Amino acid sequence: MSQLKNRIEQHIEMIATYTATPGNGTTRLTYSKEDLQTRNYLKEQMQAAGLTVKEDGFGNIFGKLEGSNPDAPSVLIGSHFDSVPNGGAYDGPAGVVAALEVANLFQQHNIKPTYPLEIVALVEEEGSRFGGGLMGSRGITGLLRKGDFHQLQDKDGISPKEAMQDIGLDPSLPKMRDPKTMKAFLELHIEQGPILEEKNIPIGVVESIVGLTQYEITVKGQAGHAGTTPMDKRADALITAAKIVSTLPDFAIKEGNGTVLTTGQLNVFPNGSNVIPDKVIFTVDIRSGEEENVRHVINQMLQCVDSHQGIGIEIDVEEKLYIRPKALSETIRNQLKEQSENCGIAFCSINSGAGHDAMVFSDVTDVGMLFIPSKAGLSHCPEEWSDVAHIANAVEIFYETAKQLTEAK
Repeated sequence: MSQLKNRIEQHIEMIATYTATPGNGTTRLTYSKEDLQTRNYLKEQMQAAGLTVKEDGFGNIFGKLEGSNPDAPSVLIGSHFDSVPNGGAYDGPAGVVAALEVANLFQQHNIKPTYPLEIVALVEEEGSRFGGGLMGSRGITGLLRKGDFHQLQDKDGISPKEAMQDIGLDPSLPKMRDPKTMKAFLELHIEQGPILEEKNIPIGVVESIVGLTQYEITVKGQAGHAGTTPMDKRADALITAAKIVSTLPDFAIKEGNGTVLTTGQLNVFPNGSNVIPDKVIFTVDIRSGEEENVRHVINQMLQCVDSHQGIGIEIDVEEKLYIRPKALSETIRNQLKEQSENCGIAFCSINSGAGHDAMVFSDVTDVGMLFIPSKAGLSHCPEEWSDVAHIANAVEIFYETAKQLTEAK
């Protein structure tokens, strides 16, 4: 176990060095220089574990251990390796590292699977560069269509295709994967909340994942001089956007039942101190464990937006992502609990208030997910931290579960 923990710690520390903001958390945007550094490291580690490595047309990375029946569907284990701006070292990479170490255990113990085992490192789960989030898993499962992928742009107008080519990736490679090639998907993730730490329980077996939607709202007005344009002659896009943004949280509060709403991104154009803003683009993220709560808040948001149209203001609303609440596979949940007991590792059932790639895969295959505690419940910040001993626990559980699922010998 000590060797396993040491390897996990080395992986986490190395990946954490691939950041655009040294000393101020992890900033690893998709198809960036830091993305390339991380993917090269992960590919090297996959090869060292005896896996055959390939990438798809989104830049997702797969490391495959062939089974004795190579045409059988694979058991996939993995997570994402991008980050939010100034985030932590564990959100995403902990799951990829755990998957790598499961593959290492297969190699060390000379385990021969009947069904192939695949380690997967997914792109753009956070949506920090191209918006929407869960891009890698949505692409694999066909939820993100090829045409929609090519229409995406980052804040600088760069398309995913251009960004991929900039770091030597091939966007012409196959994108969608036949669901028949996937037997199951397992994902480890940090909890990003306080429950496991407060209960002093090292493993959470995820029962369900929250439903979520993300919108991009564009408010268009008229630019003008800050000193010469009378107040009653203005069509100020930022003032209108501010009125909308300040109203939206009340809808989630009134909805209750754990419903949350966040405006996390706002861009102002032309962004000059002495220019009336003529365009503002902002995001709205709505989440709840019940789909009806999400739908109700969406309707109120749309009514609010519509009430601010007119008098020189034009507002466009675009849905970037919509995913229903997902219950994960009961069969795999039971396997994870059984293996936790067999390994002598305490666990509890838990629901996820954050979206994860696992929820996308659950539409096409059986999915199981484990959480480990987050110190003080913190995530998406430099202070994010989880104990490598807890990651090692998850590796043990996944290793035993993967042997079952791959019918290893």
